[in-house]
Amino acid sequence: MAHTAMSGTGTTSDDDPLQTAVWRLRSRACWADAAALLPPTTAAAALQRAALLVERCLYTEQGWEEAEDALRTAEALAHTDEERGAAACERGQLAYAATLHGVRDRADEARAALGRAAALIPPGAAGRALLDFRRGLLAENLAHAPQAARAAYRRAHTGAAAHADALLLSFTWRHLAGLALREGELTEARNGFAESLRIREELGYLVGTAPALVSLADAETEPEASRLREEARRLFRLLGGVPTWLEPQLAPPAATA
Repeated sequence: MAHTAMSGTGTTSDDDPLQTAVWRLRSRACWADAAALLPPTTAAAALQRAALLVERCLYTEQGWEEAEDALRTAEALAHTDEERGAAACERGQLAYAATLHGVRDRADEARAALGRAAALIPPGAAGRALLDFRRGLLAENLAHAPQAARAAYRRAHTGAAAHADALLLSFTWRHLAGLALREGELTEARNGFAESLRIREELGYLVGTAPALVSLADAETEPEASRLREEARRLFRLLGGVPTWLEPQLAPPAATA
């Protein structure tokens, strides 16, 4: 199962203290606490708050109504094309998450919202890379079109690098590596998964580290693969079973007679 990034700030020592606090909570799977630090009094705060709650849905399969409410507020406060585009991007992501988790089939809504975002966010803008990445997710996981997904992920990767968006790069590395693994390109897959893990560990993105460990384990041989999965299990337990979709991949191996 594939999951996505919400790009943000707060990851370096010179960042705004509020953004640093939001990042620390978010990276430890405390999305509701992070969102509570952002009263939706401006378009930017409302968008960031909505994005946090949409991300919580993706990782926990809970909080759908709160995310919808936050998104409606963000949409109401958005006035510029880029703000409206960012809100449409989050709308598409929420619809994608609901479809992926089997809550309700909202694939058409997801495509329409991301298409609307593409018309509003100009090429080269900071939000375009995240939009490209999310269009790649739809192509890979809903349309089952790996070639289209790869092209979108590559555009996102280039955009994330241009805007120094390290977190998004960790996602584009991982998803490009996942496609490489499916095609049997083990060296390319291992390199991409290792880069993704390295970035997440450097950023302290704890909630995304277990998935990165599992992905790398899938491209490794024993005993390294088992070591990586055990470390992922430790983090998964530490965060109270988040992300929920990782649980089947972390089930202990069956005992042998």
